[in-house]
Amino acid sequence: ASRKQPDTLDPAAALLSKIPLRARDSTTIAAPLFHSWGFAHFTLGLALSSTIVLRRKFDPEATLSLSAQHRCQTLVVVPVMLQRILELPRDTIERYDLSALRVIAASGSALPGELAIKVMDTFGDVLYNLYGSTEVAWVTIATPEDLRAAPGTAGRPPRGTILKLLDEQGKEVAAGDTGRIFVTNEMLFEGYTGGGNKDVIDGLMSTGDVGHLDRGGRLFVDGRDDDMIVSGGENVFPREVEDLLADHPKVDEAAVVGVPDEKFGQRLKAYVVTRGKASISEGDLKAHVKSNLANYKVPREIVFLKELPRNATGKVLKRELEAGEDQ
Repeated sequence: ASRKQPDTLDPAAALLSKIPLRARDSTTIAAPLFHSWGFAHFTLGLALSSTIVLRRKFDPEATLSLSAQHRCQTLVVVPVMLQRILELPRDTIERYDLSALRVIAASGSALPGELAIKVMDTFGDVLYNLYGSTEVAWVTIATPEDLRAAPGTAGRPPRGTILKLLDEQGKEVAAGDTGRIFVTNEMLFEGYTGGGNKDVIDGLMSTGDVGHLDRGGRLFVDGRDDDMIVSGGENVFPREVEDLLADHPKVDEAAVVGVPDEKFGQRLKAYVVTRGKASISEGDLKAHVKSNLANYKVPREIVFLKELPRNATGKVLKRELEAGEDQ
């Protein structure tokens, strides 16, 4: 994807309007530098004359150790790194003095609400979550106040950003209703190098996701617009089921996909990683979903795995899970 060089410092001002980064701070960048999130903080850190702390390979305890050693005010991560850090024993986490930490900046994949609360309960209300993509740069940023008030939110648009949720006819949807996410800012890309572009309506570009706004104007991302599962004529966005499964005290993480079904067109199949040595049955998890969601959102099958396949930025590789259906 190609993007023109911004003519002003407004893009940096947009980020700084939500995330309180300061000049000459020390910053640990655990997020990979080949990803736009890590690289953006590296370049922003140079502009702010920051001290940048890097490590060749992510290790949760080493990240805490380096941040404490250099009295870092900022830690830049992808959400799965936060999960790995919190899996450390409590006494290991408390071994490191992170009192200087003012900002934990997360992006790159979905940040579950339960994880956000655990991070803030452990390190204080210093967590900021940016939702965006390579094509549109950023869409919204959730502050600690947002995450406390509405765990799981992606936040509100920063300065200079316009966000709209549109239906299939290009009309704005009401608060609480699901729509396609469109955005405009100064950092929209100019198109893929191999040709092609994202959908654009009235100057706003599609992120490829769907979501809804609460009454406070906070965005919730419900999933990819092409991830929707149609089962028996009912629309299901996997994110809702995944978050509910992950909220179970014996579940570490979950992924939900749609698989072919002769009767219903598609059925839901869940892949679950249990927490530690916890044991739970498929029936118990189905009952957990059924007690909170409509029957058509209950997975027909649940497969237990040791871990979910992920890319370098922590996104679950659902295509690898789906590919297993053909083997």
